[in-house]
Amino acid sequence: MAEKKETAADRLVETMLDWGIDTVFGIPGDGINGIMESLRTRQDRVRFIQVRHEEAAALACVGYAKFTGKMAACVATSGPGGIHLLNGLYDAKMDGQPVLAIAGTTYHDLVGTMYQQDVNLDVVFKDVAVYSERVMGPAHVENVVDLACRKALAYRGVSFLLVPVDVQEQEVPKGSKKNLPHHTSDVMARSGGTPAERDLQRAAEVLNAGKKVVILAGRGAVGAGGELEQTAETLGAVIVKPLLGKGCVADESPYTTGGAGLLGTRPSEEALKGCDTLLMVGTSFPYMDHLPKPDQARGVQIEMDPARVGLRFPVEVGLVGDSRATLQKLLPLLRRNDDRSFLEKAQAGMKEWWQLLEHRATRTDLPLKPQAVAYHLDPLLADDAICITDSGTITTWWARYLKMRGRQQYSCSGTLATMACALPYSIGAQIAHPGRQVVAMIGDGGFSMLMADFATLVKYQLPVKIVVFKNGTLGQIKWEQLVFLGNPEYGCELHPIDFVKVAEACGGQGFRVEDPKDVPATLRAWLDAPGPALLEAVVDPYEPPWPPMITVDQAEKMALALAKGTPSRERIALTAFRDRIEDFSVTAPGPLRAIADKVADLLDGGHGSGGTGGGAPRRD
Repeated sequence: MAEKKETAADRLVETMLDWGIDTVFGIPGDGINGIMESLRTRQDRVRFIQVRHEEAAALACVGYAKFTGKMAACVATSGPGGIHLLNGLYDAKMDGQPVLAIAGTTYHDLVGTMYQQDVNLDVVFKDVAVYSERVMGPAHVENVVDLACRKALAYRGVSFLLVPVDVQEQEVPKGSKKNLPHHTSDVMARSGGTPAERDLQRAAEVLNAGKKVVILAGRGAVGAGGELEQTAETLGAVIVKPLLGKGCVADESPYTTGGAGLLGTRPSEEALKGCDTLLMVGTSFPYMDHLPKPDQARGVQIEMDPARVGLRFPVEVGLVGDSRATLQKLLPLLRRNDDRSFLEKAQAGMKEWWQLLEHRATRTDLPLKPQAVAYHLDPLLADDAICITDSGTITTWWARYLKMRGRQQYSCSGTLATMACALPYSIGAQIAHPGRQVVAMIGDGGFSMLMADFATLVKYQLPVKIVVFKNGTLGQIKWEQLVFLGNPEYGCELHPIDFVKVAEACGGQGFRVEDPKDVPATLRAWLDAPGPALLEAVVDPYEPPWPPMITVDQAEKMALALAKGTPSRERIALTAFRDRIEDFSVTAPGPLRAIADKVADLLDGGHGSGGTGGGAPRRD
């Protein structure tokens, strides 16, 4: 038989392999038949993981990158297949993860003639990608794949290649006279430098002058935990962790107050409001209203991307470089702050905070509280578990109740905050780490968006454990409507789905828990189940994800929403307020009393039983 000639698709896959890409997520289609054949003939060197939706393929790449630091690829057919990749690729862009995305398009000589599935995807992907290019012929492939991989890794983003279907099967010829064979390289100059000594000295001067220092440590600080704690010890500083920085230091470290913002902790909020110096490490935390006021504190920022320095806070010194390496250079220049009162106040606040969380999570009344599931799950997790959350109220329980320890890794969709990310993330994580425990916490709204990919777990026997918090509502949206807008909830209720049957129909195992006393045993059985398993936790739909510090404005908005006729307002009022007076008595008595008073008045007035119209307002 004649020797098989190298095709454009062969050159594409071989160049990907040169860059260390050995995992491809996607769905086949006639627009990528040539690429699929090249993957088939190299399946001993590259894994193709078939998913049920192209969005899941892109999100699986993000999960793979977040838990390995390496790049994977996703492939999709022409037109709608490529378009389906977009949401997952925007997640990669906004959380700074390298992904190579490849799609097919129609025959090169029919492009622009309204042929079937003729979509200019290279134009569509211009905004999401750091590099978006159409392959012009077989001799073009190696050059653009090299540059695509180089840019995705260098700029921590998405590279996109569009390959006409007929070009994929064409033999690779000699290129033009200017296109010298193999003139590109897969050598990558790894970043990780440190700032100039002059800038380090300036940063040290700012930090040494501070008496109340907060270290805000984000995703860029993961891997620098030892240096963060040494810095905190030297400066008497508090480490506050935005969501993507949850894994940078253990949650029981004496220096951290945990999360920031609406999903964070009260001690974190107090530290940020009371600090005189802010050291931002690997973060561009977007919620500026939770940062110190610009005239309140001086600032230093350590950041790999110079465009992000000073983006959220007017820092005096920007240190462009790798977080760990920069902190190592900075530490010898820092002086010990012997005044530990700022740190000690935060530590006392965290002791109260943990007690409060335990009080909320160990209640045994029905319906089952979502906090109880997360609280009892935490001690059952392996010390190297990969812990993933979806977006919604579920993120609050994940952020507050799962305590980072050991070699555990944590992540979620940070800046994009897309629903439906957790299941695909878990696919990418388990493919990358077959020997580690992977657990994903997902709401019923997010899970139902891409739940067909539970079958992907079963197909590849990925022993991921999924816990679906079933409250029958788009909970985060509901509470935003109530608390931030003062509007009755609308459009949030979900038609019930039996997720246990869904898991079983896919070939996996399903468990259900509804009673608080059954939670520990059911969690153990679910985690011990071989292969992929789903736990449906039927939880209280009226349990609010309270922010750590409740404002009077939020209290008034909530009361106004209930007065306007929110469905089940009596249940919401009872759950949200009556049972919160006691457990908030230490951390927020004033605002909670204000909420309770207003709700009682409005409910009484709405029922014609006193309230503002006369008589004593009801307090039950």
